[in-house]
Amino acid sequence: MASGVSTGAAISPDSGEHWAAEGAWRVTDGIHRIPLPLPMDGLKAINVYVVESDDGLTLIDGGWAIPVARELLEKCLAQVGYGFGDIRRFLVTHVHRDHYTMASVLGAEYDVPVSLGRGEQPALDLLNNAEDLAHSPFIDVLVSAGARDIADLWLAGEDGELPDASLWRMPDAWLEGDLTIDLGRRTVDAVHTPGHTPGHYVFADTDDGLLFAGDHVLPTITPSIGFTVPPTDQPLGDFMSSLARVRALPDLQVLPAHGPVAPSTHERVDELTAHHEDRLDLCAKALREHRTTTAHVVAQDLGWTRHEKAYDELDVFSQGMASMETKAHLDLLVARGEATRADHADGIRYTAS
Repeated sequence: MASGVSTGAAISPDSGEHWAAEGAWRVTDGIHRIPLPLPMDGLKAINVYVVESDDGLTLIDGGWAIPVARELLEKCLAQVGYGFGDIRRFLVTHVHRDHYTMASVLGAEYDVPVSLGRGEQPALDLLNNAEDLAHSPFIDVLVSAGARDIADLWLAGEDGELPDASLWRMPDAWLEGDLTIDLGRRTVDAVHTPGHTPGHYVFADTDDGLLFAGDHVLPTITPSIGFTVPPTDQPLGDFMSSLARVRALPDLQVLPAHGPVAPSTHERVDELTAHHEDRLDLCAKALREHRTTTAHVVAQDLGWTRHEKAYDELDVFSQGMASMETKAHLDLLVARGEATRADHADGIRYTAS
């Protein structure tokens, strides 16, 4: 779900420019936002947040470990009087490569501890033992969604290259449960918010009214749900519960990983919750019409992106994402007693209750 402003046109209030514009943008005293480029068509940048303290810097998320992003991070840190040697810790919201891999590389080079949610350990175990896999584990998720044709296309596009272990080393510290972290001049509450990934964390600075939101609360788009391996039983149910946990906090300014700084966690959480309830209604309606079918078939009945594109208008990667996200919605309908599911060789079949 998009908000009223598209990500591509969004101006961030801290910079007065497009949110992905190059710079170290002052959010408030002692906090700067540095957008770093991403090598993909969909999302253009990730926001890395630099938090100053008396002993150096905490970076919340690290960016994607590509040369252009590393050079820009170094350049932007220099603009505010710092360098890589001033980093004292990384707090990473989740394990996706645009958040984790630069932290993994710089952490090893500069002996800087990296913290990550414990729920991400199974994903890192897979990445560090990829030689034991016959193919990408996402292929099996697609097949379970009934999207075997999409799985075959994804499989044909694999290059056989194994993950670079330097990008996916284990963190120095696992975050478990909810905890308070002392960052010197400020403290943040680390709140476990599974859904987008099982080990996702947000970091709330309630004294200054800020939420370092990672990919949990994004101001202009909806975080992907169901695109994680190993798969979890209820990614959307987890996400909705996590939204409620953030809604129970004071209303905070949103410091997202993607998109502009936004004024209200409460407002955006309410929008995201309403969006998924609407999607659940649409999935239930489609399921009643088909009676028994797969997530892949239901996905083709839905509109996608802020422009409500037909499924056939999506590229192959996005079609796979759509099928996996639809599966997450159907699994929540099962948990709510509105559908049942049964395993078949060609994918899980859902039946309206």
